Amino acid sequence: MAGKKKKSNPAPTIENRRARYDYEILDTLECGIMLQGSEVKSVRNGKVSLGEGYVRVQLEPPCFFLHSVNIAEYGPAGPTAHQPTRTRRLLAHKREVLNFFRQVDQKGVTLVPLKMYFKDGRAKVLVGVGRGKQSHDKRRTIADRESSASLIGPCPSGCASDRAGAVPNS
Repeated sequence: MAGKKKKSNPAPTIENRRARYDYEILDTLECGIMLQGSEVKSVRNGKVSLGEGYVRVQLEPPCFFLHSVNIAEYGPAGPTAHQPTRTRRLLAHKREVLNFFRQVDQKGVTLVPLKMYFKDGRAKVLVGVGRGKQSHDKRRTIADRESSASLIGPCPSGCASDRAGAVPNS
């Protein structure tokens, strides 16, 4: 009897690219997330906005809560649909929660959701400990990205930036 074939993961990975730009990420932790049924369907469809989200730590009992993340309503759910921006509990071990609480206790450090994805059929959130960047740090990030792009080489033939400075063949 042949073994089961693994299905490819059709669910998208939702990234919070703004968090990596606004914060210097010091540490990360993968947490589970408690979702309702219609929320799971919306996440699988990629209808999630992590941009405004943040994570708070509760000490009694030790756990994380995800705030201000918009998971769009799932249309076919009808009247039993979830609230799009409700507070959701994140699942992590007590030791991990307390460790992150000690890190966040410092001034200028916060917890931000970096990524939401499915792993073995379960929804996960990658939470990062971030220290806010100042504007000169952000400019340095952009300059580093542009310099690494110039080291890679020219864009493929369809790239707009190559066409802007190109001289037509006459």
